[in-house]
Amino acid sequence: MKRLLLPAGLLLLVGAIGTATQEAGPTSADHVVVRPDALKWGPPPPGLPPGSQAAILLGNPGKPGLFIVRAKMPDGYKVPPHWHSVDESLTVLQGTILVGHGDQMDPGSMQELGVGGFAHMPKGMRHYVVAKGETVIQVNGNGPFDITYINPADDPRKK
Repeated sequence: MKRLLLPAGLLLLVGAIGTATQEAGPTSADHVVVRPDALKWGPPPPGLPPGSQAAILLGNPGKPGLFIVRAKMPDGYKVPPHWHSVDESLTVLQGTILVGHGDQMDPGSMQELGVGGFAHMPKGMRHYVVAKGETVIQVNGNGPFDITYINPADDPRKK
């Protein structure tokens, strides 16, 4: 059975999120309640391709400790093959994301995850994603979170 893989990537999603201009969220020691209409969306953090948005719900992905981040991606948004030095877990909240693993994007081998879909990528796992329709994911992990592209030319920080 193939493993479902998804970044943040995406991640978040979600790459060098700790260096984003957004403020860190509350800590895991705080009681936290966040209404969807109260999310503070900001530009993608350095390390992710332009076009996505991020909202920190808990913690600071750039520092040690638990963090929870949401990422909003437009239709066709791509995060090329990359890996992280920490585990990444994510859940699809809206839309659909195509996920794959390996050092090169292979559209024929990507799997589709819709609302409620979940993926976990252990540290070092090479993976990539493409959003299908406007897509929102939630990324959970223990920082500091980072992103390393397989092909350095894919890294938006170097452009």
